[in-house]
Amino acid sequence: MAEAHQAVAFQFTVTPEGIDLQLSHQALTEIYLSGVRSWKKRIIRLKNSVITGVYPASPSSWLFVVVAILATMYTRSDPSMGLIAKIQEHLPVSQSMSTQCQTVVSAVLFSTMLWLLLIFTMRLCLKQLLSYHRWMFEQHGKMSNTTKVWVALVRIFSGRKPQLYSYQGSLPNLPVPTVKDTIKRYLESVRPLMDDAKYERMNKLAAEFESSLGNRLQWYLKLKAFWAANYVSDWWEEYVYLRGRSPIMVNSNYYGMDFLYVTPTPIQAARAGNTIHAFFLYRRKLNKEELKPSRIPGTVIPLCAAQCERIFNTTRTPGEETDTVQHWQDSDYIVVYHRGRYFRLRVYQAGRLLSPREIEFQVQRILDDTSPPSKGEAKLGALTAGERVSWAKARINYFSSGVNKRSLDCIERAAFFVTLDDDEQGMMEDDSAASLDRYAKSLLHGKCYDRWFDKSFSVVFYKNGKSGINAEHSWADAPVLAHSWESALATDSFQLGYNAEGHCKGEVDSSLPRPQKLKWDISPECEEQISQSLAVAQALADDVDFHVFSFRDFGKGNIKKCRVSPDAFIQMALQLAYYRERNMFCLTYEASMTRLFREGRTETVRSCSNESSAFIRALEGGEATDVCRRLFFAASEKHQYLYRMAMTGAGIDRHLFCLYVVSKYLGVESPFLKEVLSEPWRLSTSQTPLQQVELFDLVNHPEYISCGGGFGPVADDGYGVSYCILGENIINFHVSCKHSCPDTDAHKFGAEIRKAMHDLKKLFGPNQRETSKTETSHPEVKKDL
Repeated sequence: MAEAHQAVAFQFTVTPEGIDLQLSHQALTEIYLSGVRSWKKRIIRLKNSVITGVYPASPSSWLFVVVAILATMYTRSDPSMGLIAKIQEHLPVSQSMSTQCQTVVSAVLFSTMLWLLLIFTMRLCLKQLLSYHRWMFEQHGKMSNTTKVWVALVRIFSGRKPQLYSYQGSLPNLPVPTVKDTIKRYLESVRPLMDDAKYERMNKLAAEFESSLGNRLQWYLKLKAFWAANYVSDWWEEYVYLRGRSPIMVNSNYYGMDFLYVTPTPIQAARAGNTIHAFFLYRRKLNKEELKPSRIPGTVIPLCAAQCERIFNTTRTPGEETDTVQHWQDSDYIVVYHRGRYFRLRVYQAGRLLSPREIEFQVQRILDDTSPPSKGEAKLGALTAGERVSWAKARINYFSSGVNKRSLDCIERAAFFVTLDDDEQGMMEDDSAASLDRYAKSLLHGKCYDRWFDKSFSVVFYKNGKSGINAEHSWADAPVLAHSWESALATDSFQLGYNAEGHCKGEVDSSLPRPQKLKWDISPECEEQISQSLAVAQALADDVDFHVFSFRDFGKGNIKKCRVSPDAFIQMALQLAYYRERNMFCLTYEASMTRLFREGRTETVRSCSNESSAFIRALEGGEATDVCRRLFFAASEKHQYLYRMAMTGAGIDRHLFCLYVVSKYLGVESPFLKEVLSEPWRLSTSQTPLQQVELFDLVNHPEYISCGGGFGPVADDGYGVSYCILGENIINFHVSCKHSCPDTDAHKFGAEIRKAMHDLKKLFGPNQRETSKTETSHPEVKKDL
């Protein structure tokens, strides 16, 4: 076969005259171009490392400093106050170097040291400036003079054109709160969840911990905070994600949806061609650091970009005790799954990225391939969906050598994973509600074997042209991948586009080698393990109840007219909906980001507070509207305050989590920490923000909106709720729970959310504007999750 010939650099045959080498010109050309491309990338990385390393200065500023010093010396003045002469005294004496030349070399060395000192000083100043967070707590429209000066200084020290990672060395470290403050905030957060007896018991446990073990654990934690860039992130990744032994499908992975009302093309291969090409364009910008640094929307405040490094070429590898995250520098191919077969699809040919039309051509070749799967290949992906220990053992026993190892390495080193699904998904006109629920379940778990759940992310393309993503959670949080997904959607629809027939634009090189089908040698014992993992995964998938709906009765625009943060409004609606369904309050998790700090990830906002419970009791108890409105403003203000505290490193749960980890390392038991860490989150919530609004013209093209994304329930008897605020009039909700719990029902809870949203809106009736003017409010801080 031609492709087999092109896959190797040379062949040899034995003849009577000896060995005859037959060099393949095309293969050697590929190797040469691959090497050139690799060296180009190394040079780009080196250049970006230099630019980022000297930030907030620039490499050209070194020349300016050198010229300035030499110019002042030409005027016979000594700006170094004798240091240049000292340097000259210690220069190696060389007969080939004149005195004047030695003076110039000494001046250049002094200039370089001065330049490095200035960089260090500027970076230190920027780090101190970015440690200022009082601006977040100031009232809307009342910026203090201190904050105005601070904003101006941040702009000055940020330089003209910062790159993606420019701010990394200037971001402050996450501060360690005091034990006393954390315990105080914790006790306040659990007060509405406990009766007097339980609360008094918890108070005693907390006081005992604070007066004894707490200070000892805190000392070790401060030592780690001094030594490490972030005292939380590495432990959070290891103990919350990588050491989990239960399936990551449903329990950890999450998904993102396609456009809600638009399908750019009904041709599956064409949609794959544009989207895959768009992802590689994004990766090229990422590698060249051409992406703009992430910032808090509407501000100059940078966010940590460390998680961006592992978007592509990344895989979670199973282990018996703990998994690991492996990242490779680069990969010029993807792996595609279709009807039980795995294909290696190269997206670079002769050093260039294939055009969308060429990728479509290659994908169509896979769709037209009628070869059957190898024995045991069809449901191989179920190993990544089952228990982690079983997968780790199977990996050692059946995939550590030979053809299986080579094929597994191919999947794990791929840029990302692609599934060509034979089903049709999306919002169907005949049954829009149920079709969105099916769409969510398909993206979250599929058939339990047609995704590779260990990959950093997998892209799914359906038969009708719809698409979506499934993401592994340990390597990064949702906003990081959502940024690339938004870019891919926008590039697909608004930049690349399709021709009149729905195909990708451009020409095709029909001589492209066919995608390579991966080979496997699956033993009966391995097949048995695959079946066991599939059974575990299938039971988990069947138990998930999903309800996705688009709330269009009102949105962010009307909520803001009430002078309330949309996020706080929705969180109060969720509290009200849960209370009405269960007649009780529960521990509520809302994800907040801590990316204001170096290597920051997330912190928990405990949305159920004394203020929110007081408001809900008043509303359900039939109190007067004015009383309910006043309590509602107090509850929403408290929620915003808790959210800002979490963003600025003064949260509760990450600090207590790290104290618990230290106690385990020291081999000491804390009844207080043990009880805190065992409390179930029966309502886990998260907002999926639209980060790149400029990419989508929602005014002229309101149909080009994504439905957001979602995740599975955290507790067996609880709910997972993700919501996405789009434009001024749309809020999409993704509600999940488990069928096995008789107390939860995703559709019933969705109906309660709708009713709660309307009931909260009724508080701001005809007198809405007059009343709201009397209320003080803080600016909404848009968040990353």
